[in-house]
Amino acid sequence: MDFTFSEDQDALRAAVRDTLAREAPSAYVRHMIDDEVGVAPELWSKMADLGWLGLLVPEAHGGLGLSLVDAVVVQEEMGKLPLPGPYFSSALFATIAAHRLGLTEVLADLASGARRGAVALEEFGHGDPVTRVRATATQRGDSWVLDGLKPAVIDGHSADWVIVAARTDEGLGSFFLEKPGAEVVPSLDVTRKMARLELTQRPAIRIGPSGDHTALWQCIADDAAVMLCAETVGVCERALQLGVDYAKQRVQFGRPIASFQAIKHKTVDMLHKTELTRVGTHYAAWTSDVDDPARESAAAMAKGYAGEASVFVTAEDIQIHGGVGFTWDADPQLFFRRAKANDILLGQQAWQRQRLADLVLADR
Repeated sequence: MDFTFSEDQDALRAAVRDTLAREAPSAYVRHMIDDEVGVAPELWSKMADLGWLGLLVPEAHGGLGLSLVDAVVVQEEMGKLPLPGPYFSSALFATIAAHRLGLTEVLADLASGARRGAVALEEFGHGDPVTRVRATATQRGDSWVLDGLKPAVIDGHSADWVIVAARTDEGLGSFFLEKPGAEVVPSLDVTRKMARLELTQRPAIRIGPSGDHTALWQCIADDAAVMLCAETVGVCERALQLGVDYAKQRVQFGRPIASFQAIKHKTVDMLHKTELTRVGTHYAAWTSDVDDPARESAAAMAKGYAGEASVFVTAEDIQIHGGVGFTWDADPQLFFRRAKANDILLGQQAWQRQRLADLVLADR
C-alpha cells in the first residue's frame, strides 16, 4: 500500500504553507488572540478564493469536492501556527455535519465564506460526546423548541448559524438554529474561541432524515476528531522544531544544550510520538473516505494516541526551553494549550482507548 501523498496533495501543502507564512506569521497569531472573531477578514477572503473553505464541499455546491485525506494536508500546516479563527469550526466541522445530515442548502455559502457555521454537540461530562447529549427538543405543532446547555461551541459566538444535537422521543435529533447568539467564555486554548450556548425554549428547525441520528452523529464526531488529530500533527511537528532550534542556540556549560544526551533523548522521543500520530491520523482519514469497516476503530486509535502524544511532545518542548518556555512571550505554551484542548474535544484520550478496547474485544 502506498502511504505517500499524491503530487496534487503535495502541491496543496506547499500552497498552504507558503500562504500562511506570508499571511499568518507569529505576530498575526498573537494579534488574533484579542480579536473578537479570531481571523482577519482579508485572510478569510483569501482562504475562500483559494478554495480552502470549500475543501470538503461537493463541486455541485461550489466546493472542491476533496476528501478527508486532502483536508489532513491543510490541517497539518494550520496546526503549525497554531491557526486562530473559525476554519476548523466552519470549513470542516460544520461542513461535515451539514453534508452528513443532508443540509445541502448551506454548503455554497460555507464554501464562499459568505456565512459561517458551527456545531453544538459537546456537553458537560466525560466519555462519548454523542451519548452524553442531554439537551432536549420538544415539538410544538409544526415547530420545535430546544432546551439545554452547550458549554463548548467552537466559534459559536461569531457563527451565522449552528447545528445542534438534542434529544427527542425518537432518540438523538439534529436541529438548525439561526443567529445562535452564544457567549464567549474563557478557554485554555487562547488561540481558539469557545462559546457557551444556552437554550431555553429556542425555536429551531429539525433537519436530517427521520428517526434516531445517533449513528450519523458518531460519524460526524469521528470525522471532526480526525481533523483535530491532523491539526495536532502540525502542533507536534512545530513544537519539535521549536525545541530543536532552541537547543542548538542555547549555550550552557560552554556548549549548546543540543549536545547533551538528555536533550537528545527528549527530541528522539518527541519525533517518535509525532510520527506515530501522523501515521495513525492518515490511516483514520483514509478509512473514513473509503468507508472501511475499520473506520470507527481507526478514529478511536488516532484520537486516543494523538491526545497523549501531543501533550507529551508540547510539554517536552517547554522543558527544553526551560524557564522561558512558561512565559507569555515564548510560543511553546501556545502549542501546549492547543494540544490539551484538542485532547479534550470530541472524546478525550482515556475514553478513546476504552472505546478502542471495546471495539476490538467485541469481535472476540
